[in-house]
Amino acid sequence: MPKSSARAPAHQIGALPWRRRDGVVEVLLVTSRETHRWVIPKGWPMTGLSDPEAAATEAWEEAGLKGLIVTTPAGAFTYDKRLKDGALRACRVKVYPLEVTVEREQWPEAGQRDRLWTTPDQAARLVQEPELAALLLRFQPD
Repeated sequence: MPKSSARAPAHQIGALPWRRRDGVVEVLLVTSRETHRWVIPKGWPMTGLSDPEAAATEAWEEAGLKGLIVTTPAGAFTYDKRLKDGALRACRVKVYPLEVTVEREQWPEAGQRDRLWTTPDQAARLVQEPELAALLLRFQPD
């Protein structure tokens, strides 16, 4: 099994899409394209965009969501990203809450991902990254 590099984790950004449905907070997970694990929309920083703006862009591209992005991260988590050459690279993801105001049925990666609205507790059981699970369990939108 390939080992993760010992160098510092690469910086990524992620969105934590959320809404209130009948007074209950729900978060949205999407499947990853390669392994179909449940994750949050995330990716690399984007030239010309702040980290929160890039996180909002990832939410649109990966899940068809638009909304109000918070400029202070709710937390961060680390995971190992498998690169095209099979190597693993540690990534540290800063997570920005996104209060969803628009959810489209068509979006750029619609044919490549599934999405799921669920409670933070259930989402924490579905994700594989322990630090992301902990972030979901303590998530309390303002």
